[in-house]
Amino acid sequence: MDKPVVDSTGAPVRDEDIERDLRHAEEEGLNGEHVLRFYDRTRAAIQQYLQNKGSAAEKSAEFLLLVPDVFILLWRLTTDGRVSGKNKMLLGTGIAYFILPFDLMPEAILGPVGYLDDLVFAVYILNRVLRDTDVQIVREHWPGGQDVLDVMQRVLNAADGLIGSNLLKRLKKMVK
Repeated sequence: MDKPVVDSTGAPVRDEDIERDLRHAEEEGLNGEHVLRFYDRTRAAIQQYLQNKGSAAEKSAEFLLLVPDVFILLWRLTTDGRVSGKNKMLLGTGIAYFILPFDLMPEAILGPVGYLDDLVFAVYILNRVLRDTDVQIVREHWPGGQDVLDVMQRVLNAADGLIGSNLLKRLKKMVK
């Protein structure tokens, strides 16, 4: 029997909880509390998924574990006054892609693997934002342990293998 997925407070995490949080975020507007709850629950669900799948998820495991960190990076950058309004709009698009149920690889159908297109889309957005945002600002907000530029490069290099070339082309068009 699998252990229940729990968040950092020890509370059980269920798909219904994540979906409810996302509906509330859509209805009430996203705030820091919603973001942290999404981060926490998504990380727990991904960890549980990887634990259950074992070696079957090896190819995507490294990338799935980046999903919550990239999401929180998008959020933090949208709240930084040094980021231009144009880039905040772009970052907001990335956040919306994470939380809205309508995307190219829906999490509701695919489970955590459905976050891979969200991750790739977000990294393309971050790459675009870096054209006119100081990399130090992005590094300041990055919660991960590795350098954010290295992480982004790994995701971009693996994107075709993670989501397929057809989906990759569609995501690239959305960022331009």
